[in-house]
Amino acid sequence: MDNKALKKLEADLWDAADNLRANSKLTSNEYCMPVLGLIFLRYAYSRFKMVEKEILKDRPVRNGRVMPVEASDFKEKAALFLPKEAQYDYLVNLPEDLSKAGLVGIDGRPLNSVGEVVNNAMALVEQQDEQLVGILPNEYTAFNDSLLSELLRVFNNNVLNDVGGDVIGRIYEYFLNKFAKNIASDDGVFFTPKSLVKMIVNVIEPASGVLLDPACGSGGMFVQTGDFVNNAGMKANEAMTFYGQEKVDYNAKLCLMNLAVHGLTGVIKSGDEANTFYHDAHHLAGKCDYVMANPPFNVDKVNAESAEKEDRLPFGMPGINKAKEVSNANYLWISYFYAYLKDTGRAGFVMASSATDSQGKDKDIRQKLIETGHVDVMVSVGNNFFYTKSLPCTLWFFDKGKKEELLDKTLFIDARNYYTVVDRTLNEWTDWQLKNLNAIVWLYRGETDKYKNLLTEYHQTLSDYANEAESDDPIREAITDDFAETVEKLKEYTKKQRKQAKTDVDAAGKRDKKKIQADWDQKLAHTAEILTVAEDALWLYEKFGDGVYADVPGLCKIASRGEIEEKGYSLTPGAYVGVAPVEDDGVDFEERMQEIHKELLSLQAESNDLMDQISRNLKEMGL
Repeated sequence: MDNKALKKLEADLWDAADNLRANSKLTSNEYCMPVLGLIFLRYAYSRFKMVEKEILKDRPVRNGRVMPVEASDFKEKAALFLPKEAQYDYLVNLPEDLSKAGLVGIDGRPLNSVGEVVNNAMALVEQQDEQLVGILPNEYTAFNDSLLSELLRVFNNNVLNDVGGDVIGRIYEYFLNKFAKNIASDDGVFFTPKSLVKMIVNVIEPASGVLLDPACGSGGMFVQTGDFVNNAGMKANEAMTFYGQEKVDYNAKLCLMNLAVHGLTGVIKSGDEANTFYHDAHHLAGKCDYVMANPPFNVDKVNAESAEKEDRLPFGMPGINKAKEVSNANYLWISYFYAYLKDTGRAGFVMASSATDSQGKDKDIRQKLIETGHVDVMVSVGNNFFYTKSLPCTLWFFDKGKKEELLDKTLFIDARNYYTVVDRTLNEWTDWQLKNLNAIVWLYRGETDKYKNLLTEYHQTLSDYANEAESDDPIREAITDDFAETVEKLKEYTKKQRKQAKTDVDAAGKRDKKKIQADWDQKLAHTAEILTVAEDALWLYEKFGDGVYADVPGLCKIASRGEIEEKGYSLTPGAYVGVAPVEDDGVDFEERMQEIHKELLSLQAESNDLMDQISRNLKEMGL
């Protein structure tokens, strides 16, 4: 599902949930989690049906019958098993008169209301995953039957069949932002967009071991890591051990729901004991293979003495004010992430852009960090990537197991001008853009084979588009082995399509106009999809050819420790990559300036004439 479709889904779900405000006595805090619980059930059902279909493909047959699926089958596929009475279609299709239906709950008591049936469904789900016990909402008897039935119906949205990643977390933040804006962005806390999570996971490349997210929120880092490990042919629950800390109980519950729906298990601690500033709740300092996080930015008033007690500050304390507080905790987080890693560990995290060259004690910590040789990659991210905030950020990557030849080097990537616009307030990296950025990291690490495999994937994808086209479709001829040639041919074909589309729509009668326009929109969207793949392939190939890393002005640079020292130990990518050269547009500057000057003089003369005319008219009117 693309972001536009997801935003529409969020708006639709909110409209339904907002009816509770007008039709129940519950406060927003009271109905927030019950509403999210229904979304959880609907999303869990989507994944359940998808995995069930996959299981049934190879299901054995006995006595002419396909063997029924079991809970253990779903565990192997990293999905949550749902008993019949907890499946969403069962809840949506309840009989009208429940008192006569004879429904019985897991405690043997009759179920006489929709709220009781939904509570029973939640209890059944908790039986399938012990980490959910006491986590799922069970207050549905507070809703009247007609209202709850309507919510179930509206949330039965097929768009949820086509979502991935931390969709629950995304919708959760949207709802929080609607329920109480100050909660959604409190203390610099906000949902981590899938683009940034994927980039972090792709660069770190988790394979097996302990993963800690000490600011885990709704668990997006765990979900994406699980997908990455499973897609690599391993089983995430066997290969990975997930640990999380989350100060806000609401978020921790959501994290556990998110893990469960993706068939993952983890140890998540919440509340005061999970405040990472003051507690290493899992005692993991020096023990983690991977650390990933999107911590709250620029937090102030952190008690310095309490923060120092846990012994996770290998480079010393940041600046402390007269009240014995850390006035900006960014470098507490940065120090913690490094301290949690074992000798071969990798970390990736989101951080405020200002942290890359902040001064004072921050600079001293940054210098010591750089001198370890473990700062691996730095990526600048532009505005509008966050869902409820418009601010830039930087992705930091540590690698304590760097190759010897890279210990003196750091890769800087400035990706502020490389993204896809979703709408006026939101940008993202597409999967192909993520692969291209990842390819730069591969070449820096000397992993040329991965880069070549990506080129092969581009060629194969474009070839598949050509083979799927009709025999007389110009797309077949437009796609060649040369990316540049393919892009030019597809652009030319797009122009012809648009021209023909306008002709056909203009010539159509009123009855057929909408259908013809819709058909052309679909064709143009398909061509645009192919063109985008070709353009992304060309973007990469023009810079690195068949697999040779080169610094690209305005995009990437490998800097030595000496160069970083010369820049005052700044880790701001823009300070190293410079500015991309501006392409010559073929216009003679002096000649064009003369033309502009003439145009300006002419406009001024017209303006003076107009003012004179207005003055004369006013005089004639006696004004």
